[in-house]
Amino acid sequence: FGQSIIAAEVGHLQLAYDYLGESAMIDLEDLNNNARDGLHIASLAGTWTALVAGFGGMRLFDGGRLRFAPRLPEELSRIVFRLLFRGRRLRVEVHHSTATYALVTGEPLEIVHYGESFTLSADKPVVRDLPPVAHRPSPQQPPGRAPVRRPRHR
Repeated sequence: FGQSIIAAEVGHLQLAYDYLGESAMIDLEDLNNNARDGLHIASLAGTWTALVAGFGGMRLFDGGRLRFAPRLPEELSRIVFRLLFRGRRLRVEVHHSTATYALVTGEPLEIVHYGESFTLSADKPVVRDLPPVAHRPSPQQPPGRAPVRRPRHR
């Protein structure tokens, strides 16, 4: 799942999506041929982390502030996640061109979207545009370590 996060951060969204698929499907598709021994709990948590930190672009920085730099691969039309941060409940919805941030409960909270700081207040969602993702050639993967290309689902 760590590869998925970094690939999303640097703009290799297809590669990030493929790595996300490995993490998400490790038990469902029995990718390591050992699902009979139990679930890969770390991969389950890693899948959530890859979605939120990878495609949601969430980071904690600068004295504990939340920063977001979301971006989605073509295969995903949107992601939505909720989180509890310092007693505040947030809802983040990411589409290909916009992100919507909502403070569901709690005191106002300053967050950062692609370097722009703003304050969220309860019941006043904030919508921000996403910058375009530059096309980059796919990086070479270590021998035998390239993820399986995930099929497109629409």
